[in-house]
Amino acid sequence: MIAPARRAAYDALRAAATRPRDLGELLVESRERLHDDRDRALAAAIVVGTLRWRNQLDWLLARAANRDVASLDPEVLDVLRLSLFQLLHFSRVPASAVVDDAVSLTKQVRKKSAAGLTNAVLRKLSRSRNELDLPRLSQSPDQAPRDTLIEYLTIAGSHPRWLVERWIDRLGANTAASWVAFNNQEPPLALRVNTLRSTRGDVAERLKVAEVETVAARYAPDGLVVVSGQPLRTPEFDAGMFVVQDEASQIVPLLAGTHPVSRVLDACAAPGGKTLALAAGVARGGLLVASDVSTKRLSILREILQRAGNQRTHLAQIDLEGGAPFGAAFDVVLLDAPCTGLGTLRRDVDIRWRRSPDDIRQAAGKQQRMIAEAAAAVAPGGRLIYATCSSEPEENQHVVDAFLTAHPRFEPVPAERLIAGGLPADLLDEGGKLFTRPDRHGLEVFFGVALERRL
Repeated sequence: MIAPARRAAYDALRAAATRPRDLGELLVESRERLHDDRDRALAAAIVVGTLRWRNQLDWLLARAANRDVASLDPEVLDVLRLSLFQLLHFSRVPASAVVDDAVSLTKQVRKKSAAGLTNAVLRKLSRSRNELDLPRLSQSPDQAPRDTLIEYLTIAGSHPRWLVERWIDRLGANTAASWVAFNNQEPPLALRVNTLRSTRGDVAERLKVAEVETVAARYAPDGLVVVSGQPLRTPEFDAGMFVVQDEASQIVPLLAGTHPVSRVLDACAAPGGKTLALAAGVARGGLLVASDVSTKRLSILREILQRAGNQRTHLAQIDLEGGAPFGAAFDVVLLDAPCTGLGTLRRDVDIRWRRSPDDIRQAAGKQQRMIAEAAAAVAPGGRLIYATCSSEPEENQHVVDAFLTAHPRFEPVPAERLIAGGLPADLLDEGGKLFTRPDRHGLEVFFGVALERRL
């Protein structure tokens, strides 16, 4: 009998390949079919690990099978991928059990003719799994020949070749290599304390009682990083005392400043972490409107706000590309723009395989339209915040440069004012732009800038 977790992992991988959707949603669906917590954790680990190491797995499979993996049936390839991942990373699981399950699964998904291939390839790799002939570097990245470094980061580092080349050219060999290594680490679970209901210290103590150990986030003032335990199974989570939110993402709302204002618009608000930060910050006592284009995302946002006890935020379904129906009415407008997400590859492991250079160009065009529409909602003297979780300048600085050229009434808020408002100085450049980096800060890549409209 096939282990339930492996079957669930296979189904999630096939769904990810045939119906591109948010990986988190797919994992939730796969877990719903499993009743044992250990099976749920195992299925998620297999899916995430298989996607993270896909390039490396495919390279090994191609050599063992003596054929290009593109020639294999997609169903067989996913069986081989998830099984090889287990052979390489789950040493406590007997290799024979993994291979036997893989053969049975191959037959179960109606690929009986490939069962012999599955058996032969995996048994061959199981015998050599402690001595894999992967590409290696014999010197530091900045001393290695370019082609050698690209092959190493693409195959052993399991990143798309086009992205590796971009990072080497823009960031240099050492930084590109450090970003690849960072993205292949298991990310910690980060929480943002709902300061409308409690404090960071109080929540940390409450979680400790519930056998959840945390440490204070290094940069985010309301952030906690989970060391051990299950915070989402505590009364504190049910009571809305915190939300799950990446630490770098928590820093973006700090660009709004700390001085309370009358009207705030969160223009792309779901899932709601930044909305809660605004509600407890610049929008406390004032009007806060949170909008999104998607009905489903607004539903998620509404649920999070209700759990957090935030009843004052007004929700609106708006397609910002078509314009916001407000006029220049807001003192602060936050545009956390839709982007490629290439700054979050450590956490969102599937994105590296779903993006292309053309996606960057398309995203930048959309962002340029959206920032212009968001700016139209900023009152004189107000502040526009533009942010993305992309690592690529076309979606970040280039969008801002084009916007400032076309809108001379806006100007960047000086770095010293942002620092005085609570932003950590080492996260800002001399122009006051927020840019969190794996190599410098140990954080996902987030970009943000605060622009002020002159009176």
